[in-house]
Amino acid sequence: MTVEEPNAQQPAESAPATMGSLILAVVLYSLARLALVVVLAAAIFFIGKAFGVTVFPLAAAAFGVLIALPLSLVLFKSLRLRVNDQIAQVDARRSAQREDLQSRLRGED
Repeated sequence: MTVEEPNAQQPAESAPATMGSLILAVVLYSLARLALVVVLAAAIFFIGKAFGVTVFPLAAAAFGVLIALPLSLVLFKSLRLRVNDQIAQVDARRSAQREDLQSRLRGED
């Protein structure tokens, strides 16, 4: 009877993260969050107009940002986790390269 639970929690992506893939993931996550702010601000602005209430665009944008902050954590969880995973992979690779370089400089080949 073997238990393989630790392997079940590893990410499905087997390709190692590169700096380019990390940048792409961060840009995608940022654009998704920005789009959510725009959609929420537009909804606040036009719903106010529909009810005959004057909503200033700056106020709608401010409330859009405030509402989008916690909402994006829930809606874009998979994107956020991908960014976090790729940051960890890139950081681990850079730490290993730095340790390798330092050991070679010390002559510990």
